[in-house]
Amino acid sequence: MKNVALHNLGCKVNSYELDVVQQMLLENGYNIVSFDEKADIYIVNTCTVTNMADRKSRQMLHRAKAKNPDAVVVAIGCYVQTGKEDVLPDDSIDLAIGNNRKKDIVNIIESYLKERGMLDTGDKVDKTLQDTTIIDVNQTCEYEEMTLKKTAEHTRAYIKIQDGCNQFCTYCIIPYARGRVRSRKWEDIKKEVEGLVKAGYKEIVLTGIHISSYGIDFEEKAWQQGVSKEVMKSEGRHDYSGNSKLMDLIERIHGIKGLERIRIGSLEPRIVTKEFAQRLAALTKICPHFHLSLQSGSDTTLKRMNRHYTTKEYRQSVEMLREAFERPAITTDVIVGFPQETEEEFAQTKAFLEEIGFFEMHIFKYSKRRGTIAANMPGQVPDPVKTQRSNILLELEGKQSKEFRSFYLGKEVQVLFEESKDIKGKTYQIGHTKDYVKVAVSSDEDLVNELRNVKTERFLLEDVLN
Repeated sequence: MKNVALHNLGCKVNSYELDVVQQMLLENGYNIVSFDEKADIYIVNTCTVTNMADRKSRQMLHRAKAKNPDAVVVAIGCYVQTGKEDVLPDDSIDLAIGNNRKKDIVNIIESYLKERGMLDTGDKVDKTLQDTTIIDVNQTCEYEEMTLKKTAEHTRAYIKIQDGCNQFCTYCIIPYARGRVRSRKWEDIKKEVEGLVKAGYKEIVLTGIHISSYGIDFEEKAWQQGVSKEVMKSEGRHDYSGNSKLMDLIERIHGIKGLERIRIGSLEPRIVTKEFAQRLAALTKICPHFHLSLQSGSDTTLKRMNRHYTTKEYRQSVEMLREAFERPAITTDVIVGFPQETEEEFAQTKAFLEEIGFFEMHIFKYSKRRGTIAANMPGQVPDPVKTQRSNILLELEGKQSKEFRSFYLGKEVQVLFEESKDIKGKTYQIGHTKDYVKVAVSSDEDLVNELRNVKTERFLLEDVLN
């Protein structure tokens, strides 16, 4: 029972966690094989963000069992947390492990095999969730510490700094799948970043379920223990003034020697104050590439979504970043066809997106998610209308993205090269600028993991491919 195949579904946090799971398996003598191969154990890191994600999770689990009926199929992650009524009776799943037990996966699997005599897998398996711990969102949980040493990428590593979310947007199941906010200790983050830098990684990306909430649980715990803000600050344990908890962490990471770039994951618009933007701009390693989640450009739709800001506040956040940085890359997410979205509300969203001007926009058609408030809202928008609105915004996204990228033609930019690729008979070195514009340079010199200043004439990857 030593050949293990892994498959990931969902977000960058899931990807990070499965990288650590793979690392732990390798350290314990397991062989990692392709998910398309016959394996002894299949591990699917599931996603539950939409009903479609649930379906894809089930499909991958069923595909694994069909590939080898004698294999142990392990479901881990968010679908396990929210869908136990589907997981329990599913004959394709032999073992289900919750989100806060991934660090124990090797011990859980080995205990499972030993207890069931699974060296001979012919016997029917007792399918239970006895090895699964379900996060109670009303209970304070400790952060599940996992440390990554290397990834499949050679230049960039994702660093998970927190888990959980307290926002409870009406369309989102994630607070139920991931639980309340739990932040990672600075000492553990520092150790991981230093290890990755030593291993040769030049860029890190700070990620989590809701990184803008980083540190609020530390503050709550301190208050519960009767420690004042002043004492905490005087002891250098943390500064709890304003929205500086995440900013404090970024400044600490910036001081780690050998690290070249820091990229920040998705931010809540309200965290961006004038002070926050100015402190970021003072850090030379920060990549001026900011993902500010929007979801809608209509205030009435934002209110139904239970988003905790207005379009005015969002606009102010963008303006403060653009005052602090020269032409930062601003990206966002937009949901079209949210329940009760009128033509007027959609028009407001389109106008707002045109006004702001983004580097990239990720456009999603609203999808019902069982267990959320929005799934039961009246006024569900028909699919053809969602598709029409999505196509309009996708066209706008393409136009804005091209305008942002074309600015760099003929200019000298710093690129962190990530791969070498043959395209149309020529060898190109491909990488990203600090604001995440993809660049391809014609060169036979292997530049992987090198930082170079290059002039972009027609070296944008899109130009090469076209």
